Order: sequence, then structure tokens, then C-alpha cells
Amino acid sequence: MERKMTSALISVFYKDGLEPIVKKLHELGVTIYSTGGTQTFIENSGIPCTSVESVTSYPSILGGRVKTLHPKVFGGILARRDFEDDQKHVSEYEIPLFDLVIVDLYPFEETVANTDDEKAIIEKIDIGGVSLIRAAAKNHNDVCTISSRNQYDNLLELLNEKGGNTSYEDRRRYAAEAFAECAHYDVAIADYFAQTTPAKSFQLSVGNKKELRYGENPHQNAAFFGDIDAIFNKLNGKELSYNNLVDVDAACQVIAEFNDPTFVVIKHTNVCGLATRDNVADAWDAALAGDPESAFGGVLTTNQTINMAVAEKISELFFEILIAPDFEDDALELLKKKKNRILLQQKESFYPKREFKRILNGVLTQDADTTDHAEWTEAGDRKCTEQETEDLIFANKVCKHLKSNAIALVKNKQLIGKGCGQTSRIDALRQSLEKSKQFGFELNGAVMASDAFFPFDDCARMAHEAGVTAIVQPGGSVRDGDTIAYCKENNIALVMTKTRHFKH
Repeated sequence: MERKMTSALISVFYKDGLEPIVKKLHELGVTIYSTGGTQTFIENSGIPCTSVESVTSYPSILGGRVKTLHPKVFGGILARRDFEDDQKHVSEYEIPLFDLVIVDLYPFEETVANTDDEKAIIEKIDIGGVSLIRAAAKNHNDVCTISSRNQYDNLLELLNEKGGNTSYEDRRRYAAEAFAECAHYDVAIADYFAQTTPAKSFQLSVGNKKELRYGENPHQNAAFFGDIDAIFNKLNGKELSYNNLVDVDAACQVIAEFNDPTFVVIKHTNVCGLATRDNVADAWDAALAGDPESAFGGVLTTNQTINMAVAEKISELFFEILIAPDFEDDALELLKKKKNRILLQQKESFYPKREFKRILNGVLTQDADTTDHAEWTEAGDRKCTEQETEDLIFANKVCKHLKSNAIALVKNKQLIGKGCGQTSRIDALRQSLEKSKQFGFELNGAVMASDAFFPFDDCARMAHEAGVTAIVQPGGSVRDGDTIAYCKENNIALVMTKTRHFKH
């Protein structure tokens, strides 16, 4: 059903983009009602405006907390045009009808992000705005609702195309967007209060929907919700796919663990190459050497600026994505020669605080695994050397980002063998040893990290026979004594952390 706009109620926090709309409404003969700063803005734009106070006979009170909460305002929004009793009340109480409601919400999320002042935050909890939006959206059979400045361009296009008329489909679409806007706002407020009062339900609202080419596989539809532009500047390449985004997330979490020049290679969310060196080019060489086969088609990330020396080396390999905090101009020019190669400039380090996962008909949530070790207890007959300690810390960080069961072999801050996603720990060790042998690494003097305890001493035995001299593991097995005894008998340094790093 077509509806002709004859009156509009406008009350917004953000005024940018509003002027062409009010001018078009005035051109179409629409009577505009407003209040406060919005009314001043409209009048300063040279457009006549009727104050809400003249309708309600009440001024804005309580420091602006109460401006539009009045039966004459809500009656004008909620009155059903085709209900005789509603129209009798409209006539009896001299209620003006509103065909268009343009209202946005106080910037609550922005305020929380920019201050710890609770009084300032509480004042940005919108009451009237949410009520007006919900009322207009509920009565979308008769009223058009604009709930965000992001809709201004579309509204202006609609006004120009239809001359102030709206279809039921137009109004229903705007109503759906309005309810989504209010729901997102309420979740943000609930999340703020959940910081001190734990929530009793799982609530999450993320905007900025972006349709993806497909999901994990081509037959699956997919979308990404979030502001990826807040984390990266995309400098080159095709659109990020579902699998790209999953790997980029994994890459960002791994590189956040390291401060010295480090390069990481990710494949299917697992680390397949990782090394720390004195400069970015050497870090790349060492990371690639860890598993040059798996690196093909991988996601690469570093915490250093990409210079020409390393860009020339990287360009010899086919890869999907390269992430770095910056790129020198000549290096960027070289890397951009392949148009599909995705280059991301990371603006800031990223590591989540909370994680969640759909399970059965519910959701699991947990704190992110941000702890490397609760303790660092030397359990062998000798203490670790300085080099072993550095390598064990390095290996433990790597292990945290491998799928369980996981083993990482490290030497001189270079991942030289890894086993992950195995159904037994001994199989994970076998896999890591095979990888190291495949690419010609000398294991004498290497260290080993395990994401969970050793149920038997077989892993310590196998690692020792291969040349491993130091081991880090959380401990906690009823048979920890067997592993400890073997390490003491064979002069293997053993560290117990009391921190497990399962990853499923």
C-alpha cells in the first residue's frame, strides 16, 4: 500500500548528511517537526520547522532526558490510519500524524570506547530515541522509519524517485533495519553491564554484513559480520574468502605472541613455519625452511616492515595473503604485480579476549588462551641452559596455536618440526620428527613442547633418542613421575608449566 509523506518527525544526534533530506522534504511540502539541536540545525539550513514543544505544551526537561516522551508524539506515530477508533482519538486530542520518523541513537559504543567515566557512559543510554524508533517500526504499515545516518543516501534516492511516496515493502524493509539497530544497541548496553554483572544469556550483535563468495566450500553460502577495515588496510588483491578470513585470524593471533623480528606461515589455521631472527629477511628464510611444502598457498605474516630484500624472496613462492605492519614503496610495487595476491597492512596487534563456538543447540564461551604458563618449574636433574630456555618459551608459544594433540620441535628460535591434530600424543611426536627429518634438520640440541601432559614416558624416550635435550609440558598426569625419572636419568632438562593448551 502506497503512503504519501505529509509530515515528518526528525530528532538526530548525527547531523551530517541530513541537510539535503530536509531540503527535499520541504520541497515536497512535508511539514517537519523537531526539537533541540536538530530543530536548530534545520532552521539554520533555511527550512521551517515546528517544535515538538509546541505540540506537547511541555519543554525539554531533566537536562534533555525527557523531550519526546509524550502521548501526542507517540500517538502521532502509533495511530493506525485505517482504524476508526484510532482516528477518533487523533481528532479528539489534536494529535498530529507522522508519516516519516528520522531518529538515530546516542553514540553509546563510541562513548564506552573513549572513556571510563561511567556518568558519561550512562548519559549515552538512549531512551526516547529507541522508543520512537520502535514505535515507528511497529506501525510500519503507515510510517516510514529511518534509524541510522547510514540510510540517508537511500532515503534521499527514494524521495527523488517516488516524490514522497513509500510502498509497504519500503516501510517494512526500513522497519526490519530499525529493529536490528535497536537490538544491536541493547546488546551493547547489556555487554557493558555484563563486565560487572555476569550475563545470564549469550548475546552478540555485530554489524557491517559482507556477503562472501562462498563458505568453507563452494556449495556453502557465507557472510562476514565485522569491521575488518579497523584492523587492516587492504593494499592489493582479490576479496578475502571465508577460509582466508579464518587463516588471517589465526595468523594475527600467532604473530601477536612475538616482539622480535618474526615471520609466520599459516596453513589451514596451523603454524607450518615460524622463526625469529635479527632481521625480517632472515626470519623469512628460517620460517620457510621449516616446511617449504606446506607454505605453498599459505598465509604469511610478520611483525616487521616488508623491504625489497624480503619481498624479492617472498615473490618466488605462491602464497594467498601477506600481512605486515608496513611495506616499503619498492617492495609493495613488486608484490602488487600479481593482482590476486592479497596484501594487508595491519594497523594494530589483534588478540581476542573471549571466544565462542556453536555447539549442538547452544553456544560455548570461554576466555581466550592468553596465558603461556602459570609456573616454570625445573623438574629434571639439571636446569635449562639460556638457549634452551629461550627455545622452550618459543616452542610453548607455537604449541598453543597448533590443533591438539600437538608437539612442536624448536631449535634456535626456529620451528623445525610439528605434529598437530593427531589422536595420540605419540603420533603427534612421530609426525613432528618425520617433518624435521624430511627437511634435513639436525635434532641434536633441539627442544620439544607439548600442549598437554605425557600420559607415559614414551614421548620423552622417543624425543631423547632423536636428539632433544629439553622438554616443556604442563604436567598433571598420574604418571608424571615416569617422565620425570626418565629425564633425570638421561640429563634432559624438563620444565612443568601447569598450563595446558588444548586447541580443538
